[in-house]
Amino acid sequence: MHGHTFTDWAPMRGPAALRPLAMLLAAFDVAVAWLLCAAMAVMVAVVGSQVALRYGFNSSLDWADEIARLSFVWSIFLAIALGIKTGSHIGIEVLVARLPALLRSGLARLVALTCAGALLLVAWQSARVAYDQWDELMGAVNASTGWFLVPLIVGGVHGALHLLWIVLNGPARGAAVAAE
Repeated sequence: MHGHTFTDWAPMRGPAALRPLAMLLAAFDVAVAWLLCAAMAVMVAVVGSQVALRYGFNSSLDWADEIARLSFVWSIFLAIALGIKTGSHIGIEVLVARLPALLRSGLARLVALTCAGALLLVAWQSARVAYDQWDELMGAVNASTGWFLVPLIVGGVHGALHLLWIVLNGPARGAAVAAE
């Protein structure tokens, strides 16, 4: 795994006609990366505080479990699109790696299109469920349980946009390097 540099957040290269999509994705990637860092920081701080309070002072925070779980859900679903961008999700390529390059690229685009459709379906259904249950509150926090579904919506749309990029431009460089 390599360290991230500023160029990791620069717009992806592609045809001039896709420049607006590349700029949108770059902005979305930076915003999501910051949200991801914040969610993980909250999760670590809350869990660490809860452990210290529970074992050090025989006390606890009523809301810690829900906030830690909410932060965990946000971090998982926000990170998916960044993994798609870099081609770093786990894949089994025993058969695909043996295919000719043109067929491999076409198959990657077809899979990306199918997955983009699935992510958009997840985002749409998550939005519907979140809307329906928005007035339901979490047990220990005065906030909607719908907040657990918001990262599915954001992550689904963000991931679908990265998959659309793959459909239009071919697989991410990380995926090509991993296959070699």
